[in-house]
Amino acid sequence: MALSNNDIFKKLRVALKLRDDDIVKICALVDFAVTKSELGAIFRKEDHPKYVECGDQFLRNFLNGLVIHMRGPMPEKKAGKPALKKDGDKKKNSKKKDSSNKAD
Repeated sequence: MALSNNDIFKKLRVALKLRDDDIVKICALVDFAVTKSELGAIFRKEDHPKYVECGDQFLRNFLNGLVIHMRGPMPEKKAGKPALKKDGDKKKNSKKKDSSNKAD
């Protein structure tokens, strides 16, 4: 029997001891608005008439917010060295290799 998104969400809530307020704040970290009543519908039993399935997007946004909540926001990237050399650099290096091979 596979776990549904609702089951995963419930297990995370219990394991991390999160209240509805905490989950609302976590979702707000990724600009995902959710209300306590929506959470109540997700955490209900499947046979309840007001039960709502937790969609992939809802769970994904919660998990992304949880990462930010646990780790903190990503630091801003600093301008560093380019990952690749420019085309002009390759030509200079290839000439050096050719001249060193001729000397042998």
